[in-house]
Amino acid sequence: MALDSNSTSANVWPELAQSAWSDSCVTLQLWTQVVGKIRLALTPAQNHTWSVALYPTARGLTTSPMWHDTRVLQIDFDFIDHKLILLTNEGDTRHIALGPMSVASFYGRVMEALESLGMPVRIWPTPVEVAKPVPFDQDLAPRAYDPEYVARFWQVLLQTTRVFNVFRARFIGKVSPVHLFWGALDLACTRFSGRTAPQHPGVPGLADRVTRDAYSHEVSSCGFWPGAPGIEPLFYSYAYPSPEGFKDAPIQPAEARFDTTLGEFVFPYEAMRQSADPDAALLQFLQSTYEAAADTAHWDRQALESPVPRKGDS
Repeated sequence: MALDSNSTSANVWPELAQSAWSDSCVTLQLWTQVVGKIRLALTPAQNHTWSVALYPTARGLTTSPMWHDTRVLQIDFDFIDHKLILLTNEGDTRHIALGPMSVASFYGRVMEALESLGMPVRIWPTPVEVAKPVPFDQDLAPRAYDPEYVARFWQVLLQTTRVFNVFRARFIGKVSPVHLFWGALDLACTRFSGRTAPQHPGVPGLADRVTRDAYSHEVSSCGFWPGAPGIEPLFYSYAYPSPEGFKDAPIQPAEARFDTTLGEFVFPYEAMRQSADPDAALLQFLQSTYEAAADTAHWDRQALESPVPRKGDS
């Protein structure tokens, strides 16, 4: 799956060193949680918390349509013009400029915009999956927003979605959409064997009911995570439950490895973007780690995998 001759690795897969935008990355994680919790409040619950996710778009991220009684609300992050857009099916819109501001200020502006649209929404205003969470309305600390790096992150999400969708099409069993979970700000896609799984022990910062629903069935999951201070961006792949022999299974490319701290296979984003064919390298990682999970857990691969190549595959 080589890059188009009119494209280059540098502009399709931009540099995204975590150290260059750590503060802005944290800001974006918290702001997407505000918007994601609105989606959580307005959308009927789906299994594996698929109903809370956000989706990459041609301009940023979207909640997709949500229903406030019979009226429709959609909230979009625009990472080209750098604004948050709230729009309704009645033609009403509200715009909030994105720039350096506290979480409390962002939260307040979003709540005010919803009120002005006649669509007030109450959410639990405390972030999840972060250390020492501060309620949104009390988080008065100045927050950074680097538009260049936010746009680079969005570009990586778009290109990752493109490659993940090729990989997703190889599977005819139950498989999640490619979607962004705002808790950790990671883009994910999950395949299911069809078998139930043992009760999950839990994840720090998340309610047990969430993790036990998310991992109620056996999975092989992959994703992209922009990292955190001291951890550079990476692609990941894990299995739950983790079968015997999984972490020692051979995978590709050579730069990928099993991280004992994270408990999953990782492939550094920078290694992928510097490879001769980044798309092919990423697909190698996705396919080989899935095979490691499926083979060591004895999935019925013949019944679950597509017998013919799909559009865009190679």
